[in-house]
Amino acid sequence: MRLILNIVWLVFSGIWLAILYTLAGIIMFVLIITIPFAIQAFKLAGYALWPFGRTVVLREDAGVPSAIGNILWLVLVGWWLALAHVVTAIALFITIIGIPFAIANLKLVSMALWPMGREVVPVDDLADAYHGHGRYGEAPASGSN
Repeated sequence: MRLILNIVWLVFSGIWLAILYTLAGIIMFVLIITIPFAIQAFKLAGYALWPFGRTVVLREDAGVPSAIGNILWLVLVGWWLALAHVVTAIALFITIIGIPFAIANLKLVSMALWPMGREVVPVDDLADAYHGHGRYGEAPASGSN
């Protein structure tokens, strides 16, 4: 089912959103000082291209540098990437088949605005982590409680 959803997503919005994120990454690489933002833009391009089966989690080690990075990201490219998601969502809301994808686009607006301190992970890994020990990225406790 994820494959079908990803293919439909790719056709209706994934390709052009991924191109926009890639363009943002290229601009960030050219500016040199913003190369860390470029890396995040390329990660988001992959997520925008093929989102189903993956989710976004907050990183616990994100702090003040991530907040400062998010402010810079918002000023440089975040606002127009978020606007692209909103415009795509509006276009998809017009069609009946596109409504679930429009809602998914609106969920990605926050990621387009504030990407620093977040990480894209496979849904299967997240479910295993929560099932096994309650938090993503933490080793299960040995023994019984």
